[in-house]
Amino acid sequence: MFENSQEVLAISKSIALIGFVAFVCWGLYYLVMILRQTYLIIKEMRDRIHTIDEIIKTLKDKIEHSTSYLLLISEGVKKLVEVVKEKSDKGESKKK
Repeated sequence: MFENSQEVLAISKSIALIGFVAFVCWGLYYLVMILRQTYLIIKEMRDRIHTIDEIIKTLKDKIEHSTSYLLLISEGVKKLVEVVKEKSDKGESKKK
């Protein structure tokens, strides 16, 4: 089968090299899968942070608009109270 020990050495070297290459390929595959998962996680977190940023921006805009409306509403209520007070004062003065 084998003529001399050099052939056995060459076959054992080739088997070892094939094993080493298979191990390196397997390791690279898992490294690439880990990097892919990391990329997907980072992308998902960016999307979530962007969504949270949009929600905060929308809430800020709504609060700013509602405060301007509250100012108008408070001015209207003040005027309404003044009108009611004037009417009640005129009503009391007529009764006397």
